[in-house]
Amino acid sequence: MEADKSSAGSAEQEPESSPQRRARTGARVWRAGRLEAMPIRPLPDAPPSIHLLGPTVFLVALGVGMGESYMWPRLVLVFGPEIRWLFLIGVTLQAVVMLEMARWAMATGESIFSGAARIAKPLMWFFFVTAIAVYIWPGHLSAGAAALEEITGVPWVLSACVGLVLVGVVFSLAKVIYPLLENVLSLLIGLLVVGTSVVAAMAGNLADLGSTLAGMLHFGYFPAEAMSPTWFPIVVGSIAFAGPSGMQQMWYTLHLRDKGAGMGAHIPRIRGLRHAAEEETMPSRGFMFDTDDPAELDKWRGWRRWVTFDALLLFWGVTMLVTISFTVLAQSAARQNPGVRGLIESGEREAAISAMADAFSAAGGSWMGTVFLGFIALIGLNATLGLFDSFSRGQADMTYHFVPGARRLRLSHLYAGFLWGVIIFGILVLLFGPADGPGAILDVLAFLSTFAMGAYCVVLLLVNNRLLPKPIRPKWWSNAIIGFGAVFYLGMLFYSLLRFGVVVS
Repeated sequence: MEADKSSAGSAEQEPESSPQRRARTGARVWRAGRLEAMPIRPLPDAPPSIHLLGPTVFLVALGVGMGESYMWPRLVLVFGPEIRWLFLIGVTLQAVVMLEMARWAMATGESIFSGAARIAKPLMWFFFVTAIAVYIWPGHLSAGAAALEEITGVPWVLSACVGLVLVGVVFSLAKVIYPLLENVLSLLIGLLVVGTSVVAAMAGNLADLGSTLAGMLHFGYFPAEAMSPTWFPIVVGSIAFAGPSGMQQMWYTLHLRDKGAGMGAHIPRIRGLRHAAEEETMPSRGFMFDTDDPAELDKWRGWRRWVTFDALLLFWGVTMLVTISFTVLAQSAARQNPGVRGLIESGEREAAISAMADAFSAAGGSWMGTVFLGFIALIGLNATLGLFDSFSRGQADMTYHFVPGARRLRLSHLYAGFLWGVIIFGILVLLFGPADGPGAILDVLAFLSTFAMGAYCVVLLLVNNRLLPKPIRPKWWSNAIIGFGAVFYLGMLFYSLLRFGVVVS
């Protein structure tokens, strides 16, 4: 790989093997990996660094779910709030991963899947297969529908099936998918953040808040019970689920592109099925900007400030705020129901949710328990909207660019095909099979999800350090953190497998 020999503004007299040379048409290009070279185009001006909404809303919608509302409150009820220092490490690691995913997407307008293919196509196909194995099960919506049944009495299977169809119809009728989804998710996330914060303030007290915040700084706390075959895999999985898990960070690169971030401004956006005919022709590769031009580098620094604000405030801050609220509620639940720890240790996984619902009710009457169940339903809806769009977006992107003959179709058609495919599969599972898939399969899926996180850390290191021009490559500390993530996710996963014979659950 020769992508480190020249920056994107190299002189005209370059050897044919140089990563940056003039194509036969006379246009300058950036050669990265084994795929088609990227033409040099101007980098758009960056928007103001401080903003209200951004593509991070998708990561928040995907991330504030199983981990924050279920797995971490359960750990707090068993081990105390001191265990939360591991959450701080997990969510901080994911914030750095987000920034490095954005580096490739904003510099090229390509997804990280295309970046992986530029290293070696089998890497990309690994993620294609993993997405199908992990993300076609309607588990999030099922959990939300079950909570809705407690409120309305409508059978959860019926509401889940109706919800799946409505998701498909809304996305199919939208003129452009991205703005619609960003607006809807922003509203839902706002309700979730404000609502959980208010109710946590009512149910908890200052002592709960103080111990929650102190627990984030209790570095090194790891009780002996957490090293047991029962709990160690859960702890490792919870750290991986501190924020978005599995491939959700990879899909973020596609949302950045549709947002028009950086060089993504040169790539057409995906439209709904009804408006697919209006879609512009999708280029077969991304673009690069002139990294020898000081003005272009100044604009690049503006884009990095923009995405850093997203990562630190909107992603890290909102995710942390929501999980603090749920941790306060978990401690309040422990006071209301002192036996909840024993129930969880005996295998009653849903006891944490029930106990927190009781804490809501104790704070302001039975209607507060209904509010809590409404939050769980909201989390299921958030995650389903984000996951189905992201899955369809990612699979369509890989299919369009790397499956022979797929470019005869529009990207919007491929997106709609994967979207309705996963919806139909989900309905069939809800009607004729276990809602979350067979238990044995889910054990494998949890393994694959955590394995994918370690794998994408390795891919990030390769893509950003081998394929980008030197002036815009990651700093050493960023590489060190991503390298730590690869070692942690893969090392702890295989340690769990070899030491205890179990995978993350």
